[in-house]
Amino acid sequence: MKVALVDYGAGNLRSVANALTALGVERHIAAGPDEIMDATHLVLPGVGSFGDCMGELAARGLLEPVRDWVTAGRPYLGICLGYQLLFEGSEETPGVAGLGVVKGMVRRFAEKPGLKIPHMGWNAVVPRNPDQGPWSGLGEEPYFYYVHSYFPVPEDPAVIAAETNYGGEVFAAAIERGNLLACQFHPEKSQGAGLRLLRNFLDEKRERNGKNGKNGKNGKPLLQ
Repeated sequence: MKVALVDYGAGNLRSVANALTALGVERHIAAGPDEIMDATHLVLPGVGSFGDCMGELAARGLLEPVRDWVTAGRPYLGICLGYQLLFEGSEETPGVAGLGVVKGMVRRFAEKPGLKIPHMGWNAVVPRNPDQGPWSGLGEEPYFYYVHSYFPVPEDPAVIAAETNYGGEVFAAAIERGNLLACQFHPEKSQGAGLRLLRNFLDEKRERNGKNGKNGKNGKPLLQ
């Protein structure tokens, strides 16, 4: 196993690299297309703006290699902005196209009295298939750490792997499709739960059951 961390000049690479080191995983920083070719897993962390990140990926020749990696079904983990970039576009930078490998748009939290934006701190995540795949051993409502003002809205709800409720807004906390896993929260900042999620993602032997399109128990939505 060899994990490539995509470097576009603003990602939260150090904390993700430290988390992977704690798991005993070989990892390297990939600042150009040639540096991801021999990797088995690709991780795209993210901080900064949607438009700036897309511009930097293009400038470094990483845009098409990352898109090709995901469309080929190779193991990919997107964190925060690395999750949002998978979609077609974002309200943060109108007119800038995302990678477009997942249908849908990135929206901003609506302004509400008493609601703080960005959404920052610990919050519960409700997986659609708890204790399966990447959620194995995390229970039915693990807590993860968030820092964001925008969140993806997938066109196809079948890709949603987990949800979170913030101020009455239920959003897709994570998506999963084949070997793709992407989350709005920061596993590298989420202590034991985050390390467990990373370890599960990197486990080459785990099976993906492809049942992410189902709702919660009895067919009901996960969160109200």
